[in-house]
Amino acid sequence: MQSIRRRLSLILIICSFSAVVLSALFVNISVEGTFNKYMKDIQNKRNERIVQYFQEIYRRDKSWLKDSGVEMRHEAFMSNYCLSLLDSKKNLVWGMNPDDIKDKTEMMMHGSQEKGVYTSKTLDIKVEGNIVGYAVIGQYSPILLSEEDINFKKSINESIVASVALTIIFVALISMSISKQFSTPIKKVSEISMDLSKGNYESRSNIKSTIKELNNLNISINTLGDTLKNQDLLRKRLVTDISHEIRTPLNVLQNNLEAMIDGVLPITEERLNGLNEEVVRFGKLLNNLNTLKEFESEDLNIKIDRVSIEDLVGAVYKDFSIPAAEKNLELNYNVEAGGEYITLGDQDRLKQVFINLLSNAIKFTRSGGKVEINLKEANDKIIVEIKDNGIGIRREDINFIFERLYRGDKSRQEIEGSGVGLTIVKKILSLHSASIEVESEIGKGTLFTLYFNKKK
Repeated sequence: MQSIRRRLSLILIICSFSAVVLSALFVNISVEGTFNKYMKDIQNKRNERIVQYFQEIYRRDKSWLKDSGVEMRHEAFMSNYCLSLLDSKKNLVWGMNPDDIKDKTEMMMHGSQEKGVYTSKTLDIKVEGNIVGYAVIGQYSPILLSEEDINFKKSINESIVASVALTIIFVALISMSISKQFSTPIKKVSEISMDLSKGNYESRSNIKSTIKELNNLNISINTLGDTLKNQDLLRKRLVTDISHEIRTPLNVLQNNLEAMIDGVLPITEERLNGLNEEVVRFGKLLNNLNTLKEFESEDLNIKIDRVSIEDLVGAVYKDFSIPAAEKNLELNYNVEAGGEYITLGDQDRLKQVFINLLSNAIKFTRSGGKVEINLKEANDKIIVEIKDNGIGIRREDINFIFERLYRGDKSRQEIEGSGVGLTIVKKILSLHSASIEVESEIGKGTLFTLYFNKKK
């Protein structure tokens, strides 16, 4: 099984190699074609020059002589072609033997793919519109190349091969560098995911990537690690809290009943009432767990109807006016005028949200404090703020206050509560596509902000 870096490098190198080789092939074909066309043009111009040369000789001598233009033999021999002169009746005036250039041509074209059989071309020699003779040009190759021409083509091909080799080396280095940029973050995320699956929730990635998706992947795996770590801590704390909540009333009941059975303590109405309170406390804990089970059930049904948030919050405000006054708290309800505070939802469930939040605000605000409810709207949202100047919530506890049975620091644990109220609030709001935000500071108070969708 290959690593992602090796596989990615291999893919990039293969693709680049294929592209470079194909490009080199096309360049070679293009250069070869252009060069051959160029040489053919030169060859055609040579033929025209030879014909023009014989025309001038005929005009000068008025006829063909045995040595007419014979000086062209040397040029033909040096240029690896065979030249013959015929008169108007195609009788040989003089000519070269093709064997004279055969060995020389094959030696010059050793290893070339262009050598072949001897071919000749007959050109008309015209003077004043009449054919006065013929020039026969023969050669062993479609295109005649000099040693310089062959060296030139060879140097071009060598340059192309060298360019391909250097390009492949360069691409290989670039591919390994690019694949490392991709593979390193992914490899790290893979290692962290393995660690997380083994229960090592402290494992984190500190690799930064300039690639947006890979950077988001690193952030996501770190966030997942934090979430799993927090959930593990919450799970352990949940077990501890439930054990504590159950053990306390059971210990009280057991100790007192054993003392009464052994005759150490007399059976009185006061002691029986105390034991009954512990039973009631134990029953409340079970009821809270059943409530959580109900809200976490997938088949939980809610009754959707038009709900006036203004009227609903107003009713809860009136219900808590007396408890607030008994605790010497200032309780205010402020409604922004001109708003339409209608949403869709289950009125009873939503009322439970405000009861839980307002109950907590009053519970955790000391005597002489202030609790304030603000209702307003913004765009298509209904906004409810429940603000107090109570004991506040620690920064490190804010992310966990909606978890089941979470009670926060000791100052909050000293105040009676079940630890499920905010969990229920969160569940109900989720069912209504609503959201909640928390801002708090120790000793200065807490602000819960709820956002509901307006009915359009």
